[in-house]
Amino acid sequence: MAANDRPAWRISKSRAVIAADWAAAALSWPLVVGLASPPALASRAAVGIALEAGLFACVCAVAFLAARIPRVSWRYLRLADLVRVIGTASLSAALFGLALGWAGRLAGFTPFLPVLHALVVSALLLGARAAWRAAAERHGEGEIPVLLAGAGDGADLFLRAVAREAPPRYRVIGLLTDDPQQSGRLMHGARVEGTVDDVAHALRKLARKGRSPRLIVVTAREIAGERLERILDAAEAAGVSVAVMPRLTDLRPAGRGEAARIELKPVAIEDLLDRPQRPLDREAMARLIQGRRVLVTGAGGTIGAELSRQIAALGPAELVLVESSEFALYGIDLELAETAPELPRVSVIADVRDRERILALFARHRPELVFHAAALKHVPIVEANPGEGILTNVLGTRIVADAARLYGAIAMVLISTDKAVNPTSVMGATKRLAEMYCQALDLKARTDGEGTRFVTVRFGNVLGSTGSVVPLFRRQLERGGPLTVTHPDMQRYFMTVREAVGLVLLATVVRVKDEAIPEAARQGGIFVLDMGKPVKIVELARRMIRLAGLRPEVDVEIRYTGLRPGEKLHEELFHGRERLLDLGMPGLLMAAPRTVDLAIVARAIEEASAASRAGREAAALSVLSALVPEFARAGLEASPTASGL
Repeated sequence: MAANDRPAWRISKSRAVIAADWAAAALSWPLVVGLASPPALASRAAVGIALEAGLFACVCAVAFLAARIPRVSWRYLRLADLVRVIGTASLSAALFGLALGWAGRLAGFTPFLPVLHALVVSALLLGARAAWRAAAERHGEGEIPVLLAGAGDGADLFLRAVAREAPPRYRVIGLLTDDPQQSGRLMHGARVEGTVDDVAHALRKLARKGRSPRLIVVTAREIAGERLERILDAAEAAGVSVAVMPRLTDLRPAGRGEAARIELKPVAIEDLLDRPQRPLDREAMARLIQGRRVLVTGAGGTIGAELSRQIAALGPAELVLVESSEFALYGIDLELAETAPELPRVSVIADVRDRERILALFARHRPELVFHAAALKHVPIVEANPGEGILTNVLGTRIVADAARLYGAIAMVLISTDKAVNPTSVMGATKRLAEMYCQALDLKARTDGEGTRFVTVRFGNVLGSTGSVVPLFRRQLERGGPLTVTHPDMQRYFMTVREAVGLVLLATVVRVKDEAIPEAARQGGIFVLDMGKPVKIVELARRMIRLAGLRPEVDVEIRYTGLRPGEKLHEELFHGRERLLDLGMPGLLMAAPRTVDLAIVARAIEEASAASRAGREAAALSVLSALVPEFARAGLEASPTASGL
């Protein structure tokens, strides 16, 4: 519809509503006269009654326009609307009755007559609207019949948002709740048809009544994991789609002259992983960040970008974004320019392996908090390029850590990985050596009683991160499959990037305060994020196929390709010699440190880096194996293949 046609449509619709209300008001007067005194109706001239009816209709038209009665929705009537309609009708009837009595038009005028008139006018006005609403709900008028899974605040807000839509796209035909005792109850006119956990029965019952939904909308955030998967199973069997209502704060409110719109989301793989919402101390994070200069390396990557977003929201004095990829840096810089335009920020193209560049950067900005997310993370690629992995993951970490220490940062945070535990890959071994160096520096700071604190945070896979399995599966699904899985028993830990970064910031708060950390872990202890239960990659593939509305092994093949170099079937979060310590904080654990000598680690990093720069990858891997005993056999065996010698 063209922009210039839209106002005309609205005007014609408004005129139709005004005309209908005018007709109802005109009809009310002869009805009142007949009800109050039928003989009087028979004895009075029809012309006189018609003139009085027309006069009352004109009075009502003015009163209705003043009270905006024509704007009251014919489809959805709220209590406030009922009060407004009845109140305006009553006032109009009272004024009209008094006027007729004063003019001597009504013999034997009594107060009962305006009361009866008000009731008749209100009944006609509301009856027309109720009839239209019943007809609209019966015929649907192209709306999508919806079954809501969840009957709490989310369902209430969804129903209210639907009521404000113009024209409405959805028609709620029922709800599912967690409480079986609520079955049969009504919410905004929608009936509770059963429980969430018995969705299949509710769908069969609605089908027998000829009221099958085309869409199930999940309105409760606690419906996730296996419960959500059961809904998907039942919906798939019934040929029904499933969507998720956005968070309550994400429902777009009505703008000026615009109706509210509900933008549903498809079920995401994150919803099926059933990760609980962890309460995080955002106030403590704000106290840590606010008013301080913060530097993030790898700021354009998945973790670095989310760190930048969350830090920007906490009010730092300055945010320095360090990234070696121009395109990635451009992306996060542009995003922050839109979401945090007042934030003082500096975007720097720099390689963490360039010591002089990093030292100059720290000398210029003197960051008080440093978050080191820059790393090479893709296992097979680092396996094929071990020298680059050593230079970036090990030497780069040392350069950033030394700069943070030299220029007096309060804390430096190293983002590590579960692949650093009993590593079978070069990537895992390099991250373990980076952990060892930061642990050694933290031990020294603790022993000296001053200096930069070093925080190491270890966690597993982040959903949707660059190079991870979820984007790979999505690309493969777009091509029609197959989805490739290395091994049927392959398992991994998964976490959303927002949750992971929130816990990283919380770990930084805990390390800087040093209050909640047991004495045994105050020197170099590694924070480990509680990743929940590991997920089989093949099950992840099956879930993603089903979320695309397809059937695993029928519509889309799952193909096993075999383990790649350096891969493990099962990742670990703790080494056997790392004692697990519970900090009493949801989502945050700690590994008691293994003793590390700073001089030995520093010398080994120099040797491995020199060998890598010279292209002697076998020698570099030998040094790495010597420092990381768990990797010794794997590293020595892998070096000829990895180096191509």
